[in-house]
Amino acid sequence: MTLPPATKVLVIGYVWPEPRSSAASGHVMQILEAFLEQGWDITFSSPAGPGEHKADLTALGIREVPIELNNSSFDTFLTELAPDIVLFDQFMMEEQFGWRVEKHCPDALRVLETSDLQSLRHARHQRLKERLNVNSDQDDFSDLFAPALREEFELMAGTDLAKREIAALFRCDLNLMISEVEIQLLIEQFGVPRQLLHWCPLMIDLPSAPPRGFAERVHFLSIGNFRHAPNWDAVLWMKSTIWPLIRQQLPQAQLHIYGAYTPPKATALHNAAQGFHVMNWAEDALQVMSAARVCLAPLRFGAGIKGKLVDAMLCGTPSVTTPTGAEGMHGDQAWPGAVMRSATDIANSAVRIYKDEANWLASRKAGYTLLGERYQRAVHAPLLIEKLRYCQQHLQALRTQNFIGSMLRHHAHKSTQYMAQWIEAKNRNAPSA
Repeated sequence: MTLPPATKVLVIGYVWPEPRSSAASGHVMQILEAFLEQGWDITFSSPAGPGEHKADLTALGIREVPIELNNSSFDTFLTELAPDIVLFDQFMMEEQFGWRVEKHCPDALRVLETSDLQSLRHARHQRLKERLNVNSDQDDFSDLFAPALREEFELMAGTDLAKREIAALFRCDLNLMISEVEIQLLIEQFGVPRQLLHWCPLMIDLPSAPPRGFAERVHFLSIGNFRHAPNWDAVLWMKSTIWPLIRQQLPQAQLHIYGAYTPPKATALHNAAQGFHVMNWAEDALQVMSAARVCLAPLRFGAGIKGKLVDAMLCGTPSVTTPTGAEGMHGDQAWPGAVMRSATDIANSAVRIYKDEANWLASRKAGYTLLGERYQRAVHAPLLIEKLRYCQQHLQALRTQNFIGSMLRHHAHKSTQYMAQWIEAKNRNAPSA
């Protein structure tokens, strides 16, 4: 019996995946693993240079093909590959390469992996900057957290980034959303059709080995890629306000801060006498998380869901965060630690969990319950494959229903095509050095 040909998938990544450096890359790897389990033929391409912590995709059986922006050689590559599914990792890749996919692979299913709504994250960052400019209080940020979705829409709607990002969502046949809050925002405020959105959170296997106990753990931990602006802001807030409040109650306490791509401005904050340790990159994030007693994630802005907090649950480590940190992560379930709006409350909650074993054990149990309810790979991976196959089978009908997307593809990709052709012609006619 002749087997049908494997589904061919082309992934166009903003960067080459670094799952040990960022949750976004970890999510991409989880999606790739779901594809591999189906026996699909996968090619990963990116215009970015490889980072120092890049995953070895070839070892998994995934082809790696570097590509260039504004280079017509990509047209030949697309025609020869003839993918059945094209997955854009972040909306900028759809902007750059989507029109070429439309031209050479019009019947390929177009999927966008969002990781988070970047326009939401940037709008919240701007709101924090404005708040800090008019109010020097570094304690209470209740006015920033969890506003009504209409307020978020009004914050985003006038921005160039939101218009670009929402347009890219419409131009795709399916968008993978990591946060249910963002799905609600897109449907209720931006008018994105529900059928264009699929909830695909972080997908993990539940831990099988028992974690370290309360008495075997020591110190506080914070972790996150320093290139991600919300993480850097959280470090600054801990340094200026939160950590001194914790040390007042626990004079011997130590905070270990891990993150990839540590800049000099971060290492300059290291102060062993204050128990504030900037540790650079963690080779094994789960190992250091498993050794800590409490995870601190005081995020004052951001979007999506937070990989560090899922890692904390996996390791049985209670976490103390803000409404922004917990957003879209726990639904109706109890948080495995504490969710607070001020530096004072964050510090007090962190100290209470650190000292109280009964509280600590209850938080750990809540984390395992939450993982089982919302993040099991065995649940979400099959749902993702099922959704992709449904969209492939009903592609033309779905595109007919999404007239706005077809219209945006027509105009945006024509404009991009003309611009790319102009750039190529200019490069050909440029005098040689």
